[in-house]
Amino acid sequence: MFKTLIADLNSVMERDPAARSRWEVFFLYSGYKAVRMYRRAHWFYNHNMKFIARYISQRARHKTGVEIHPGATIGKGLFIDHGMGVVIGETTIIGDNCTLYQNVTLGGTGKEHGKRHPTLGNNVLVGSGAKVLGPFRVGDNARIAAGAVVLTEVPDNATAVGVPARIVKINGERLDYLDQIHYSDPVAQELCKMQIQIDDLKRQLEAKNDTV
Repeated sequence: MFKTLIADLNSVMERDPAARSRWEVFFLYSGYKAVRMYRRAHWFYNHNMKFIARYISQRARHKTGVEIHPGATIGKGLFIDHGMGVVIGETTIIGDNCTLYQNVTLGGTGKEHGKRHPTLGNNVLVGSGAKVLGPFRVGDNARIAAGAVVLTEVPDNATAVGVPARIVKINGERLDYLDQIHYSDPVAQELCKMQIQIDDLKRQLEAKNDTV
């Protein structure tokens, strides 16, 4: 665990130009604090002390605004930039050296049992406000644009944008063809937006209930 925490700390120093020292990151960065508390919670979760694990994760949520389920599997070097509003579900798997910005959700659609959250490969970047929903894989070195809603698998080295998200680049080359099969459905887009708003309202209600 110690080596993993050092890798998490180094990832912030390497990827955040605003980070002036490791002491600053360790004591003041909410994203790093959330990941650090997740590592402890995950240890208790794996040792079948799930109440303590959830207690630690809920404390982390109140302290940092980042909610990481202790059952999630996260590789080394995760960088959560700005942090606030990030949600990572129980069966999420995140590879090494990934970057998540604020308000990212790695969640489920509410329909599945078992593996119901996404799997991120190595070196994946997920932009601010993006939602990745479902038990599919986002490939190595993939990029998810800010505000995108990803509902299907993303290949390695691809860039996904839009609601619902579509692939616009693979290996740095723009896809200029007209895809007649995966053309965006405007009704599906509106339903997807409504679902996101409902989920946000639910989280706000839960937060208010927690404070009562």
